Amino acid sequence: MVRELNRRRVLSGIGAAGIAGFAGCIGDEEEVTEGGPDVLNIIGYPESGIQIFRDYYSNFDDGTDIIVPDGLQDGDLPGEVGNDMDNVLGTAPASEGPNEAAFEEMYEDEYDSSPGVFNSHTFDAVAVCILANIAAGDNDGEAIRDQMRRVANPGGDEYGPGDLQEAAEAAADGEEISYQGASSGVNFDDVGDPADAGYDVWEFEDGGTETIDTIAFEGDDPDGEMADDSPGGTDREVMVAMLLPETGDLGELGSPMIQAGELAADQFEGTGFEIDLAIEDTETDEDATISNGGALIDAGYPAIIGAASSGNSVPLVGETSSANVVQCSPASTALSLSNVEDDGYFFRTAPSDLLQGQVMAEVAADRLDGETAATLYVNNDYGQQLSEQFIDSFVDDQGGEELNTVSFEAEQGSYTGELESALAE
Repeated sequence: MVRELNRRRVLSGIGAAGIAGFAGCIGDEEEVTEGGPDVLNIIGYPESGIQIFRDYYSNFDDGTDIIVPDGLQDGDLPGEVGNDMDNVLGTAPASEGPNEAAFEEMYEDEYDSSPGVFNSHTFDAVAVCILANIAAGDNDGEAIRDQMRRVANPGGDEYGPGDLQEAAEAAADGEEISYQGASSGVNFDDVGDPADAGYDVWEFEDGGTETIDTIAFEGDDPDGEMADDSPGGTDREVMVAMLLPETGDLGELGSPMIQAGELAADQFEGTGFEIDLAIEDTETDEDATISNGGALIDAGYPAIIGAASSGNSVPLVGETSSANVVQCSPASTALSLSNVEDDGYFFRTAPSDLLQGQVMAEVAADRLDGETAATLYVNNDYGQQLSEQFIDSFVDDQGGEELNTVSFEAEQGSYTGELESALAE
C-alpha cells in the first residue's frame, strides 16, 4: 500500500548555527508521566544495535513497542541478538523510482540476492556521477557539478538503469538527458536533495526484513543551477570513487551498497569510456573518512560517492567542496546536510531525515497507538537530528507526549544505563 503525504521544508534559512542550536537541546530534562514510554525510538547502527537489543531483552523486555530507522535495518540482527524482535517496527527510505523493478532484477541476476537498504540509492549515485562526467567532457569537479542536474532533472530524453550505454552516448553527443532511477526519479532540488521520496515501513521476518507499508511524499519541484550545454566527447577515462563503509558500525550495510555501485559502473562497458572506479573504506569513522577521502582527492578523483554515515559525510563536505570535488551520498540523511556550506558540490540520493522523522512519528502514533514516546539515539548528527525531528513531529503533528531523550556512544560494552534512562517513568 502506498500513501501520499505533503512534504514540508522547515529548515530554509535556519543554517548550521540554528541546527546546532536545536540539536543541542536534545537531552534536556522534561516533566514525564508515569509508566514509561509507549514507544521507544532507537536510532543507531547494527554493531551497537546488537548490544543494545541484547541488553534490552535481557533486562527490560516489558512489551514496549520499539521503532527503528534505516540504520538498524539489518535482517541478521534478530539472530545476532537471539530474539525474534517481534515488538520492533522500522522505517527506511524506499526504492520508489520508476525503474525500481529493473534494478532489482539486475542486482539479483548479478549477486543472487535481493538488494538491501540504500543499494538502489548507491546505484543511482554512481550512475548520475558517471553520466555527469561524460556530459562534462573532463574529469573536472566543477564541470561535473554543473552537469549533475542536467543529466538527472526533467527536460531531456529519459534513460533508466538498463539504458546506461545509450544514456552515455547521448550525453557524449551533448544531448540533455534525464536519468530515471531505481531509488527515485533522481531529480535534485536547489540544495542537491532528492525532490521526491518514499519510505517503507518494515518488520523483521524469517531472517530478513519485510516491507508492510510504503508512505510516499509529494516532493518539491526540481530546481538549482546547472550548465546550459554539455561539451561531451568520447574515448577517454572517466574517474569516479566510492567512499563507503566496509568495516565498523556500518560495515554490514556498506558492502552490498558497494556491490550496487560496482554494478552501475559495469553498465558502461562497451561505451567509448574506460571507467576508473576507486573504492575506499570509511571504517564508519570520521578520521578514516577524512584520511581516505583526502587520498582520493589527492589522486585526482573529481567525484566521490559517499559517505554513508551522516557523521562522516558532514565533515567530508568541507574537504570535497574546498577541493572542487563533487560529493554524492547515497545514505547520509542528516538535516544539516541540506544547509551545509558546500558551494553546490554536495548532492544526495537519500532523502533528508526531515521526512523520516514525520514518518516515524506517524507510525508510532497511528500504527502503534503510542501516546508517549522516548528516543535512544547515537550521539552524532544523524542520531541527534532524527531524534529531534521525530519528537517534534510526534508532539506537534500527532499530539503525543515526549518523555525521555537519551544519547549513547557507538560500540559501548553495555547500554543498560542508557536503556534504563530511556524507559524511565
